This record gives sequence, C-alpha cells and structure tokens, in this order.
Amino acid sequence: MKPDTALDADDPEQFSPRWHSESLERVFERVDADETGLTADEAERRLDAFGPNEIRSTDSISPLTLFVSQFRDFLIYILVFAALLSLGVGLLPGYEPNYADAALIFLILFANGVFGFVQDYRAEKSIQALRELSSPEATVLRDGEKVSIDSTELVPGDVVFLEQGNAVSADARLIESSGLEADESALTGESTTVSKSPEPVTEDTVLADRSNMVYTGTSVVRGQGTAVVVHTGMETEVGAIATQIEAVEEQETPFQAEVNQLGKRLGYGVIGLIVVIAAVQLILTAASPLAVLLVGVTLAVAAVPEGLPAVVTLTLALGSRRMVERDALVRRLSVVESLGSVDVIVTDKTGTLTENQMTVERVYFDGETYAVSGTGTETTGEFSRDGTVVGPEAVEPVLRCGAVCNNAERAPESAEKDFYGDPTEVALLVSAAKGGYDIESPPARVREIPFSSDRKRMSVVVNEETSALCSTVADGERATPSGSAPTRAYMKGAPAVVLDHCSHVLEADGPVPLTEERRAAILANNRALARGALRVLGFAAKRIDDPAAPTEELEDDMVFLGLQGMFDPPRAEVERAIADCRCAGIGVVMATGDNVETAKAIGSAVGFSPDSALTGAELEEMSDGELRQKVESVEVFARVTPEHKVRILEALQANDHIVGMTGDGVNDGPALRNSDVGIAMGIRGTDVAKQASDMVLLDDDFGTIRDAVAEGRGIFDNIQKFVNYLLSANAGEVLVVFVGVLVGTFLFPELFASQSEALILTPVMLLWINLVTDGLPALALGVDPKADGILDRPPRDSHESILDREMVASVLSIGVLMTITGLGVFFYSLTSTGQLVRAQTLLFTFLVVVEVVRLQVIRSRYDLSLFSNPWLVGAIALTLAVQLLVLYTPLNLFFGILPLSLVDWSVIGVGFVVFLGLNVGVDFLFDRLFDD
Repeated sequence: MKPDTALDADDPEQFSPRWHSESLERVFERVDADETGLTADEAERRLDAFGPNEIRSTDSISPLTLFVSQFRDFLIYILVFAALLSLGVGLLPGYEPNYADAALIFLILFANGVFGFVQDYRAEKSIQALRELSSPEATVLRDGEKVSIDSTELVPGDVVFLEQGNAVSADARLIESSGLEADESALTGESTTVSKSPEPVTEDTVLADRSNMVYTGTSVVRGQGTAVVVHTGMETEVGAIATQIEAVEEQETPFQAEVNQLGKRLGYGVIGLIVVIAAVQLILTAASPLAVLLVGVTLAVAAVPEGLPAVVTLTLALGSRRMVERDALVRRLSVVESLGSVDVIVTDKTGTLTENQMTVERVYFDGETYAVSGTGTETTGEFSRDGTVVGPEAVEPVLRCGAVCNNAERAPESAEKDFYGDPTEVALLVSAAKGGYDIESPPARVREIPFSSDRKRMSVVVNEETSALCSTVADGERATPSGSAPTRAYMKGAPAVVLDHCSHVLEADGPVPLTEERRAAILANNRALARGALRVLGFAAKRIDDPAAPTEELEDDMVFLGLQGMFDPPRAEVERAIADCRCAGIGVVMATGDNVETAKAIGSAVGFSPDSALTGAELEEMSDGELRQKVESVEVFARVTPEHKVRILEALQANDHIVGMTGDGVNDGPALRNSDVGIAMGIRGTDVAKQASDMVLLDDDFGTIRDAVAEGRGIFDNIQKFVNYLLSANAGEVLVVFVGVLVGTFLFPELFASQSEALILTPVMLLWINLVTDGLPALALGVDPKADGILDRPPRDSHESILDREMVASVLSIGVLMTITGLGVFFYSLTSTGQLVRAQTLLFTFLVVVEVVRLQVIRSRYDLSLFSNPWLVGAIALTLAVQLLVLYTPLNLFFGILPLSLVDWSVIGVGFVVFLGLNVGVDFLFDRLFDD
C-alpha cells in the first residue's frame, strides 16, 4: 500500500491536462498513489486539502438575500405604503403624525419578514438535506479493502471501481477495463457511447477522444473497470464549466406558480376594490379624501396573504422529510403534487415485489432435475434427486459455469454483508460453494462480454486449471494434465437465448448434438421450473483457441450445460400494498424481464391476474393504437426490455393516465425521466437511474410506493387546508372592511365621514390578525396527520386546480359568514354603547377567535380531531393567549383598543355561536351540492 503522504493541492502540476497522454506509472507518481489505493488517514488528509468532491452552486442564496427577498413583493409594498402614510398624515395641516401606528406596522412587517425568512431558510435546508441524501456513492480501495463511500469524499489518488450503471463522480485515468463503455453526452454532446481502454493517447487528443479517461457527470453503460482519481470537485472538466451542469434545482411547483398568480390577482383586485369604495364614499358621503385613502389601504392590508408562498414551500419540504423517514426520498418537491394524481404504477418484480434474496433451489443437468437445500448466503447445503442425496459432481459443470461467469465476490470478514454483487450472481456463487467449488480463487479472466438488456446474456473468457472436483470439465473433455491452463469461454443468460448460441449439449458421457428434440426437452424443463416461480438461467461453455476473436465467434457453437432455477420470495406485505393501491383507484402493472411463466407465478402470488400476461415479443408485434387498448387490461408484462417499458409508459399516458414508473438500470433512464413520477431503486438501482428519477425507494420495497402515495396525498391535503383557511380568513377581512364601510357610510354618515371613524378596523389590527392567525396555527397544519382512509379515495384529477370549485365556494361563503356575524357584533356594540373603539375591539377579537376556530372546522372535513395534532393545539392556545395579552395589558394602547368586559365577551360568544351554526349549514349544503 502506498505510504501516507500529503499531496499539494496548490501545485499547478497536479492539475495540468496531460493525464491522458502519460503512462500509468507517471500518473500514479503524480497523484502520489498506487494500485492499492489510499489509507483512510491519507484520504482524510487529502479531503482536508482538496475539499469535498462537489460542484459548488453559483446561485446559492445567502441568508441576507433571503431575508431581503421577503419584502420584494407588490403586496408588501402596499403594506409599507400604509406605514409611510401613517407618518405622512402628520405633515398635513390640522393632523398629527401617528407614530404608534407607523411603528406597529413596521414592527409587524418585520415580524412577518422574519417568519417568512425562517420558513424559507428551513425549506432551503430541508431541500439541501434531500440533495445530500440523494448523492451517489463510489466504491474505492481504502486500506486495501473495497468499501463504499459518499462520492463527495473522493480525493485524488483514490482507486475507484466502475461498472454498468455507475455515475462517474470524479475525473479519473483508467487502470484496467473489461468491455467498458461510457455515455459522455452530458459533457461532450456526443450521443454515441464511447469505448474505454487504459492505453495512453497523444497529448493533443481532444476531450471526446480521450479513451483512457472517465469524467464527472458521465455514466458507465457497459462493462467494468478500475481507475485512479486525478481531479475532484471544481478542478474536474465539469467544474470548469460548472454553470452548465448545476446540481438539479428545485423547480417552481404548479401550485406555487398558482399561488404567485393568486397574489397578483389579489393585488389587482384590491386596487379595484379601493377604486369602488373610494367612489362610493366620495360620491355619497362627506368623507375626506384622506379618510377614503386610509380605508383603501386598510382594505389592501386585509387582502394580503403574506405567508402563503413561504408556508406552502415549507409544508412541501417538511412533508418530503417525513417521506424520507418512510424510505421514500423525494428528489423534487413538485413530485408531491404528482403523487396525489398517480393512477397507474408500473413496477419491476425483482427486489420491489420480491425480497431480492435469490437462492438456487433447482439445478437441471442431463435430463435430470436436482434439488438444492439451504437458503440465503449460507454456503452449506445438499444436492438431491427424487429425495436421495447425491454428490455435487453430478451437476459440477453447471455450478462451475455459474461461478466463473460471475462478477459477484465474497466480502471480507470485516464487511457488514457476506457478498458483494448482484443478488442473482451471489446466488450462483453460493450454489457453487455448496458444491465444493473454490469461489475465492476464480480462474484468471482474459475477457468479458458484459450482460445487457438487449443481449440477455453474459460471457467471459478465462484461463483455468482443471477443478479437482471431478474429471469432467465444462466442455465435455477429460481433465487436462496438471500444469496446463486451457482457455474457455463461459456463458450464462436467458435459457432460450443461450440455447440459440449452442450447437451441442453436455450429457454424462460428453457433448452430443443439440437436436430439436433435446432443445424442446430443455425448454420444457425451463417452463416447468418457471411455473414454480423460479427465475431460470441457462449455462454454456466451450474451449477456444483465440481469446481475441470477434464476439460472434466466441459466443457461437457453445456446449449447453444446464439450468439453475432460483427463488426470490415475494415481500411479506406486498400483496396488501397492491390491494391498498387498487382501493385507492391506482392500477398496478408488473413489468419484468423474467420468463412469462415465472412472471405469472409470482404475479399470482401477490394478487395479479396471470391471464392478462403479455410478453415483450407480443408487444413488439402491436401497433401503438393496439397497445393503447391492450394496456388497459394487462397486469403482467414479461420478457420486457427498457425500450418496451417506454412504449408501455407512452401508451398509458396517451390514455390520460398519470403514471409512476419504477426502474433500476441505465436503460431505464428514458422511462423514468418521461414518467409523471419516476421511481428509482435505492439499493440495487444504478446511479443513472437515481439521477433520472423523481423519487428513490431507499428500501426497494413496493410497499414504500404505497406509503409515499398516502404521504403525498396527506401533504396535498395539508396544503389545501392551509389555502382554504388563509384565503377564507383574508376574504372575510376584506369583506368586513368593504361592506362595513359601505354600510357604515349609509347608517352613520356623519360618523364615517372622518378619517378615523371611517375605519372598521385599522391597518395595525388587520396586520396583527394576519400575524397571529396566519403564523403558528397555519404552519401547524403542515404537520397534520393523514386522514383515515386516505387511500380509499380516487386519485386527484391532475387537470384540477387546487383552488377547485368547492374550495372557491367555501372561501367565499366563509368570508360572507364572517362578514355577517362580525359586522353584527360590530354594529350591535356601536349602536348600544356609542363607542367606536369598543366596537372595533369586539370585532378585532371576534375575528381572531373565529379564524383560529375555523382551523378545526376545516380539519373536521377530513375527520381529524383537534387533539390529533398537538402542535396545532399548542399554536391555537398560544395565539389566544397572546390576544388576551394585547387586550389586558398596556399593549392595548398601541393597538388603540380597550379591555373587554363580560358583557362584551357575551356579545362575541353569541356572534360566534351564530357563525358556527351558519357554517354547519353551509357545509351540509356544499356536501350535498358537490357530492351530486
């Protein structure tokens, strides 16, 4: 292992662009490392010197900028104008400046700004935390062992392992490669994949042709290899053009855009109301222009929903954090809204519907099927035929092929798991180990032709010593003399595909021609195993003379060895999760690359209708129109490729479905990107799939999708509650001021002619109401629990605005009810006492009480009790306590109000009871109206 050293991060030589043209020895010398990687201590020192391996965002918002942005809004400008107007009045002849009102308006504006800043800042932090959670991992050599680390911890000198599906997280020079191909389109613009090899290229080679380098932001689409990191972070090629590949930014959600548009419409509406009310007062009364202006500004203050955008963003961010706790990582906040509308989920089988814990249970060789005992990764077990235990030599050629044509490996004793690698390949290693094969000393590999979804097979070329297990080797020849090392090609893959590349089949006495009868017998056994819910792979081998021969030559005329059938049990709760989704109006479709018989067997076990199965081959024969009709009745798609999944997605979307699509492979990227909600697997998913997705399942469990849909619906409910609450409260305040001034102008013309008496409520009062009721109580709605039976509803119509007809009707009706009861309280007090200040105080307190109680009225429509959300209980209690503090302490002087007597409270109580009674009646009417 390379001794600990300190690389100089400020040395320009370290960052010169000649890595591609130098020998590997020189590259290692320059990064002060070797093929054994770094020690943990040295890596930590280099991380301190070079900094995290990340592309720093150029548009990050500082806290100061975020705070100032709280006041950059047209509606906030209206409130500032109201404060300045309060001071400006004192400059007019005959008027005194209202310093108290101005100070309070500015204070409340500042408090609102702080509140909005705290919410936005927390939302930014939540979003950043989600980004950090979704950062890819890298596999490196540290202290001589292969370990997985966060990609931000990569440093120059690290030796990294690359394989199909990995996103490349640092610029690196290849050490070795086997069929390695990379997609560099994000960096070079070239659409075709690039073959990679370690050999140096000339110094003047352009970036797109540097075949021995891999770069940040690209991805491995085939093969595997190792490389040494030469640049990280902002020193990478991507870092040099960082503005072009910023980390994925949170897009403004449709609802946030709707909220912003709503604010603008409210602003224009307020201006229109001011003009109307000013015209009425000036034409029909003797009110002064200044009184008219103050009424207009007060009306504007009542209409401003200051906290709406900030609370919406925070609710989405907090909801996303809760979803992470349920193992669903939301990479974009907008997906929360889409989740509420999803009506079809297209899911993979392996690892999502099943446990992804493969165990070989059957081995087929020479016309006989053998049972294999043992489960999981335990390497002890027995082979039996018809209940009789037999020696492993009976199936040795099949076991050997499964172990050699394999990229899994046993993990070191210090690791948390027994094996590294794909679960299918791990199962093959375990079965070989049960047969006595030395899985820790594989033969030297000369070449690999990697598996892909198109090829449906993998082949390797190896130099091997004859196994001591038996005298029959894979190609049917007798063992070669000790010391010789025959070169052989091994293949594994879909049985039918493997058979297509075979000319012979191995029997106990040696290879014989693969006749149609023998082929039919093998395929019949394959179907029999698949009907037992086993995933079946075929195996083949042959001796070769030229390892560098073309792929077609290497993979033709193989000798078929046999089959291995492995079982991956369904997840315990998946059948219930699928049933829950169907109850929620969500169709569930399984799309798998497995044999149709296996797909049917697993599908039947978890609740799918096997009669509706469709294969990829049948799908290819269909036109787009035929597929659009077929997808409405098919629940199981078998032997499908990623390209088939894209067609399935397009057919469903053409039928106006909102589709959630799962995926884990590189080629699943298009389907994930184009689906309404792309769902990547967190455990077995490739980095490319994760980066193309909207949501990552951290546990790969379909049940988590069900839980995420429920959580998403709950989040959307909470936003609807808040919007309903805020807009109905503001509508009530606007109508109270608007109608109150009009009514007062006619009933009390002399009283309402002056600038002070013309105000039903002062701007300060309205700002205070908005501050205490739109603050903590409204925010507490963001953590409301989900309603019972939330998955018993149909999905939300994606074309329906959050401000639907029912909500608009509710907002307007509540505004009318608040106006009727509130002005009843106001004018009763005004006529009975003749004190405007006392009437204003009653109305001021009545609105605070009604608005916080309105919270529970809204929540009751979701069958939620008051005490189901302790945060809301606390927020309401604190709001009422603060209101009492304002009423019964010297603070009332600043608000221009009086302490209330028991008689005053009784008047408020009567108005409150009337309001609740009318509200119940209106809700009953709306239930009947909108249900019909």
